[in-house]
Amino acid sequence: MLHFASISAAGITITISNNFWSIALNIILSVIIAIIIGSIARFIMKDRSPIGIIGSIIAAFIGIWLMTQIIIIRGIGDILIAGIPIIRALIGAIILVIIWGFITSIIAKRRNYSIA
Repeated sequence: MLHFASISAAGITITISNNFWSIALNIILSVIIAIIIGSIARFIMKDRSPIGIIGSIIAAFIGIWLMTQIIIIRGIGDILIAGIPIIRALIGAIILVIIWGFITSIIAKRRNYSIA
């Protein structure tokens, strides 16, 4: 039986029989930022990657993770929402989506040259 055990400020907990899954608010916020940045980047860059918008969203999510968990830059005045430094998350998402766009555009150009 699937039911939500609780929806609170800390996140969402899903219970299926004896199994509990908890999705924290910082993960939900990261996914929302990744969807927004990935969608905007795909629109601006006119990305024609094989994976499409899903690839841009995944790249943005990985960029958020890199800039908030792995590469920590000190000295930036940042806004914390649910434990996520928003400015660093945006910077990481934008940088990785741009890199993703360049890589996929190179692959798409090579694929078009090989067909012709």
